[in-house]
Amino acid sequence: MANASEPPARGSEPRPTGPSDPGFRRDSDARGSRRGRARASRRGAGGKRTFTSTLRALDDVAASGAQVSVRITDLDRGTSVLAGDDHVTQPVAGLGVVPLLIEVAAQFEGGTLDPLELFDRTALAGVEGAGLWQHLKVPTLPLVDMAVLAAAAGDGLAANGLLERVGLPAVRARIDALGLSRTALLDRFRDHRGPDDAPHFALSSARDLAEVFAALVNSQAVSPAVSAQVAEWLTLNHDLSLVASATGLDPFAHESDDHGLLFLNKTGRDRGIRVEAGVIAGPRAGVSYALIVCFDDLSVMHRVRAHEAFRTLGVELMEYVY
Repeated sequence: MANASEPPARGSEPRPTGPSDPGFRRDSDARGSRRGRARASRRGAGGKRTFTSTLRALDDVAASGAQVSVRITDLDRGTSVLAGDDHVTQPVAGLGVVPLLIEVAAQFEGGTLDPLELFDRTALAGVEGAGLWQHLKVPTLPLVDMAVLAAAAGDGLAANGLLERVGLPAVRARIDALGLSRTALLDRFRDHRGPDDAPHFALSSARDLAEVFAALVNSQAVSPAVSAQVAEWLTLNHDLSLVASATGLDPFAHESDDHGLLFLNKTGRDRGIRVEAGVIAGPRAGVSYALIVCFDDLSVMHRVRAHEAFRTLGVELMEYVY
């Protein structure tokens, strides 16, 4: 299993961190951790843009008691554009399906798993959270359709079925092979977590999340075919309400865009947890990004403040790539 420590219990967390902290930096010169470059840049210098509004919004969220981690990497240069506490491991909720999808795609490619193998959901414990399959009459789906549901609709039941089929040890081994040292898939999706259950579905860091999305678009996640398959699934994601709200894309049909925008993302949501990671590329630049905000979900306004920080980042990412 990947080396990842569980986040401290609420009340014993490290002090809130934000852009005014020494750990936050804007860096257009430091080398990023992305391995290799799949293409030479033919675009202008994207690094001249700043993220002043994002820094201010993240500072406000951190001042309210949240723990914030962010990472933006310029894909053409392989450099860090913005980083703050990007090494810190935190709960990432549904974003934990990304390494699961990579393992599923790898087994499809290797022939150890048949994409059209049928899986019966009655073998699983029910999950009443996000997802569509629980509302459908058909109880049996092929594994490849379950992967689509997990990626596009955050379907917990479909993700649990895939995890049941490939096994948690295989996903943990894949995480290690990908070099995601601060990422761990701990458990299946559950409606309620008891004292004997893992406290979270998944853990990761902003650096790991930005790195794995960069690997996907650069055909470096396992193989070009696996990278392309997982990226294709993730371009179907319907949740464009956080960072992605600034793209103006249709949440239900954004695989191709008339304005030359390449975009794929995945979000994670749980009580007091909001996460988004992805890739956004335009004519001027391309970046991988990840933002994790863990906050006290005491009121609607606490939640709205967190959401606004994501949307502010989205606006400035669009300015950076265009």
